[in-house]
Amino acid sequence: MEWKGRRQSDNIEDRRGASPERSGMGRNPFGRSGIQLPGGSSRRGGGLSITTIIFLVVIYFVLKMMGIDMLQLLDDGSTTSSSYEQSTGQGQSSAASDEMKAFVATVLAETEDTWNGIFQAEGETYQEPSLVLFSGRVNSACGLASSATGPFYCPGDSKVYLDTAFFHELETQFGASGDFAEAYVIAHEVGHHVQNLTGILPKFNQMRQSMSETEANQMSVRVELQADCFAGIWGKYTEQKGLLEAGDLEEALNAARQIGDDTLQKRSQGYVVPESFNHGTSAQRMKWFKRGFDSGQMNSCDTFSGAI
Repeated sequence: MEWKGRRQSDNIEDRRGASPERSGMGRNPFGRSGIQLPGGSSRRGGGLSITTIIFLVVIYFVLKMMGIDMLQLLDDGSTTSSSYEQSTGQGQSSAASDEMKAFVATVLAETEDTWNGIFQAEGETYQEPSLVLFSGRVNSACGLASSATGPFYCPGDSKVYLDTAFFHELETQFGASGDFAEAYVIAHEVGHHVQNLTGILPKFNQMRQSMSETEANQMSVRVELQADCFAGIWGKYTEQKGLLEAGDLEEALNAARQIGDDTLQKRSQGYVVPESFNHGTSAQRMKWFKRGFDSGQMNSCDTFSGAI
C-alpha cells in the first residue's frame, strides 16, 4: 500500500506507555508497586552513621591512591549502559513506534476521506472517530481492556482502540502479513463506527439483551460481516486512488481468512463449535470484504437479510 507522504489524521490519541489508572494513584499499568531502593524512606534512623561514613571515605581514598577511581567507574558504567540502551533498544523502538503511528494515522485519514464522501453524497455528515493507541491495557467507556482483547471499537465514546502489538501477532501467529492486512483491521473497526452512526450497532446492543447466547452470537456474526463489507468499501476507494500495490487485496483476504472463527478454533483446539461463532467463518469474512470491495456501495452490505 502506498501510504507514505499522505495526509495523517489528527484524531489519534497516543496512550502507549501510559497507565490506565487515574493519575496520582502511584501504580504502574500492570498493578505492581515498582522498585524500592534499599535505605529509602521506609527505613528508620535517618541514614548512615558517622562511623560508616568515615569508613567509606577512607576506603575511597585508599583505592584512589591505588589508581582506582570508584566515582569514575560508576559514571562510566552508567553512561555506557544508558548509551547502549538508547542506541540499540530505545532508539530503534522509538523509530519503529513513530513509523507505526504514522501508518495508523494515514490509514485512519484515508477512512475519513472515504466515509466523509459517502455520507456527504447522502446528505449526511460523517462524525469522525478517534483512534487510541495503547500498550498493555487501556481504559475506555466500555471498561478496562487488555491487549488480549484485540483491536476493538467502543460505541460509548466512539473510539477505536488498538495495541499495535496485534499487528506482530497477526503476522507471526496468524500468518497474515502485509501493510494492507493491517489496514484492513483498522478499516473493519471504523466499519463498526459507521454502524454506530447509522443506528445498526445501537439496535443490535438493545436486541441482544433479550436474546439467548446462541441467538446473540448469530446476530453478532451478521454485524461483524457487515463491518468487513464496509472495510471492503474503503478498500475500493483506496484502489481508485491508485494506492494499492500488487498483492494488497490478497493480503486483506488472507487476513480475513486467518481470523475466521472456524480457522481460529481449529488452530487453538482442533475442532469447531459453530454455535459459538461470533465473527463469521473464514469463507464468510472473505466473501463480505470482497463484496464491499467489488461494489463500493453500502447497499451491497446488507448482511441482515437472508443467508450469509
